[in-house]
Amino acid sequence: MTPAGLAPSDPTPGTDPGLVPGVTPGLEPGDAAGTEGAADDVPGVPGAALPHPRRTTDPASYLHAEAPGPLLAEGTAADVYAVDDETVLRRYRTSRESCSEVAVVGHVVDHGFPAPRVLAHGGADIVMERLHGPTLLQSLAAGETTIPDAGRILASLHERLHAIPAPPGAIDDGSAAAGPVVVHLDLHPGNVILTERYGPALVDWSNAGAGSAAVDVALTALILAEVAVDAGGVYSQAARALLASFLTATAVPVLDALDEATRFRTGDPALVVGERELVPAAAQLVRELVAVAGRD
Repeated sequence: MTPAGLAPSDPTPGTDPGLVPGVTPGLEPGDAAGTEGAADDVPGVPGAALPHPRRTTDPASYLHAEAPGPLLAEGTAADVYAVDDETVLRRYRTSRESCSEVAVVGHVVDHGFPAPRVLAHGGADIVMERLHGPTLLQSLAAGETTIPDAGRILASLHERLHAIPAPPGAIDDGSAAAGPVVVHLDLHPGNVILTERYGPALVDWSNAGAGSAAVDVALTALILAEVAVDAGGVYSQAARALLASFLTATAVPVLDALDEATRFRTGDPALVVGERELVPAAAQLVRELVAVAGRD
């Protein structure tokens, strides 16, 4: 059982499962032991921008390639392949067009938000900048990031993202409550890459669009809480601690949007067998921890 797609069936070898709220493949799971890692400055604050290496190949030439490169990650809707050290190809498994994701990512990058730049796109393919570094979850597993710092990083990314107005012409269909800002709707530690170039950066924008900041924050709380309430999960205790840290770090009134976030999460077709049943208990845990913290 892997609630929210976050926790593996077994602890990472050599780690203490009491410290790890699970591991999901990020954009580059193999980079956790690479040469680039988390920035040394304040959690949630991007590192100094580094010069981009010069590319010698047209990124558009990678679109629709039959063998784009090694598989880096498998998401719920798309797979990510390593094209080279600077580039990845994100490919949807269906005929879904990539235009909506491309528009949102381009918009947030233009506003200075840390996300991979889009280099080319067409049909179900997006060629993107490759981000080097461990996921936030991998960093927790290695003991390089504390749970309080992880909670602050998640809250900071939400705050920065929700300061960005929705792109002109963006359609808010009401599925995640009406709202005028950019929302990610899947912001959890497995989708945060700790990079040297940008500091903590956010990947997997397939659900992103216009919506409510409060619903976006409440969804992150629910995803963490699903791991915490999974009785058979080895990471439940750590996930509970991370959830408490996140709720303490965010200034958003989570309870105001929790019911809407619960409806959105329950209706998510990407949930695997057993996950949907955890959502009500997860919502109750969020309510309990908000009460303990004296927040509303």
